[in-house]
Amino acid sequence: MNELSAIWPLFGLTLATPRLKLRPIQDADIPAAVRAALSGIHEPGKSPFRNAWTELPEDELGANMARWYWRCRAGMTPESWTLLLGIWHNDEFLGCQDVEAKNFASLKTVSTGSWLKKGAQGQGLGKEMRAAALSYVFDYLNAELAISEAAMWNKQSLGVSTSLGYEFNGSYRDQWDTDVVEVQRVRLTPEAFIRPDWKLKVEGHEPTAKFLGM
Repeated sequence: MNELSAIWPLFGLTLATPRLKLRPIQDADIPAAVRAALSGIHEPGKSPFRNAWTELPEDELGANMARWYWRCRAGMTPESWTLLLGIWHNDEFLGCQDVEAKNFASLKTVSTGSWLKKGAQGQGLGKEMRAAALSYVFDYLNAELAISEAAMWNKQSLGVSTSLGYEFNGSYRDQWDTDVVEVQRVRLTPEAFIRPDWKLKVEGHEPTAKFLGM
């Protein structure tokens, strides 16, 4: 058991699309993730996240990101898990695609969230990385429902959702950081998923599924 992936099988998981590679973030990847976030994700004061972590001072943001990665990793159990998938294009770290589930064995439901640095936006990569995550959870983990949400003003995120087949699933009013926000929920089933014209390539699925209790 000399390789880390033998101890933590998630580190052996890789999802590949025509342009992207998605794999769980390891400690060695954290500096690249921090650099990508510091390069800018959104316009100042217009955070698309419930927790405005990107608004932290530069000298605090990196440690906050590391804490989040470690917290999610430490809390991984078959009953509650969060896959934090880093996004790479030509060996450059571009962002993160999250897949979260609670009581997956019975609910067969996942929720997703993501971020992509500004320099990589507007090229269809956000849609491609979400399509990769959806292909994996539907075709390999046998999920029956994927849910997500976004602020109603976030037309870019909602546009990605509708282009993949999600349907609107109600809205609610909430406080995100200091702002009151109208939030749109969306939901997607495998049958409604508008699949890409490429096939996802997956490595390391079986040890990952076993680790997650499937």
